[in-house]
Amino acid sequence: MAAARSRTPNEPLARLMAEAGVGNAQLARKVNAVGRELGVPLRYDKSSVSHWLAGSTPKPEARPAITEALSRLLKRPVTSVELGWSAVAAEEPDDMVEGVIDLGRADMDPSRRSVLAGGLYSLALLVPDFNDLTGAPRQRTDAGRTLHIGASDVETVRTMTDKIADILDTVGAGHARPMAAAFLVNTAGPYLRASGRERVQMDMRAAVADLVYLTGWMAMYEEKQGLGQRYYLKALDLAGAAEDHVTYCRTLRGMSLQASHLGHGKKALELADAAAEAAPSAGPRLVAFLRGQQAASAALTGDRHTALTRLRETETALAQADSRRDAVGGYDEAAFHFHVAGVRWHLGDQEGSIRALRQSNRARSPQERQGRLHCLGVIAERQFRMRHVEASCETWGAFLDEHMTISSARGDEHLKTLLKAVPTYRGVRAVQELEERARHVATLKAA
Repeated sequence: MAAARSRTPNEPLARLMAEAGVGNAQLARKVNAVGRELGVPLRYDKSSVSHWLAGSTPKPEARPAITEALSRLLKRPVTSVELGWSAVAAEEPDDMVEGVIDLGRADMDPSRRSVLAGGLYSLALLVPDFNDLTGAPRQRTDAGRTLHIGASDVETVRTMTDKIADILDTVGAGHARPMAAAFLVNTAGPYLRASGRERVQMDMRAAVADLVYLTGWMAMYEEKQGLGQRYYLKALDLAGAAEDHVTYCRTLRGMSLQASHLGHGKKALELADAAAEAAPSAGPRLVAFLRGQQAASAALTGDRHTALTRLRETETALAQADSRRDAVGGYDEAAFHFHVAGVRWHLGDQEGSIRALRQSNRARSPQERQGRLHCLGVIAERQFRMRHVEASCETWGAFLDEHMTISSARGDEHLKTLLKAVPTYRGVRAVQELEERARHVATLKAA
């Protein structure tokens, strides 16, 4: 009879669990919760963790959820290799440009998206300081390169970024992001390797950083949170290489928005404060852009005083700003009222939140259809939660009108929320009619 195969106990895992102060059952629950974010259904229990501690290796698709769960518990990154398990994805290229192009190429190729772990957002990620990113960029030198860039090429990247932002506003991120990824891989990325005057090369890095930031924002908006986070990190890298404080702090602010969207108030406030600190000499519009996010994040943590103080600072700065509308990283009256709505909602003023959301849409440019759609979805969801059923049905009707012509994953999420909520109120005739129409729209969108 063959001897039973012995396993080596996983001492690193035991140490990390002891450091985090968690038991087997608690870790299993945390892993399952992260797995849901990742889109990987996991049903681990305390006996599963006992097997890992005894030396068994979990399946590859579960390892990112386990390492992220431990990272969140310990508030620092934990890797599969640290636990004695092989990594499940390719290492990030050390070359900055290669990393940017590879991310865009993987985003374009459905067969490679699993490598991105696109649905997994890491709360314990370490964000590089601006001063650590400045200086010579990490990129290899291509011998014999023939492409030479000038100021007109920088303008091409900026113009395309603005056009993609316009398409995003008009027809949704579902159509705009593939264009951004393709332009990044085929044109903007190669420009980063081209020869040219030093000032032109610096300007090109800044321009591409804006494009990468926008692409990350769209991925976040399409609920591809891990992918959005990776784009944001590339934008930070490029902004540092360009010595571009504005894009660096703008990207940190985007990362704060992402954290707040996922309900991580403390992380959102940390990132929002870091963004504000990175831009001490910012103009009034950028100050408003940053202070508004600080206000929203503080409200999410329940800090009433800070939230209201930052909101007043936002309003003051916006009043001092010019009327220019920036396609990327802009901040206007509509965005301000949306922040007011978030602050009021989290501080308990539900009616005030609805009024602010309506004011946001009244102030919104007609071209910003995706923002209008999201705002309508938020109003309708909050009205349902307040049990203002007939008013909610009216808002949902306007939402469905918009959603029919926009490709938006966030809009799809609002629609799912609607379909989950209506059974509670089926006794109301308006709800019956709304549910019938909503199911029809969901069928058409899925076709």
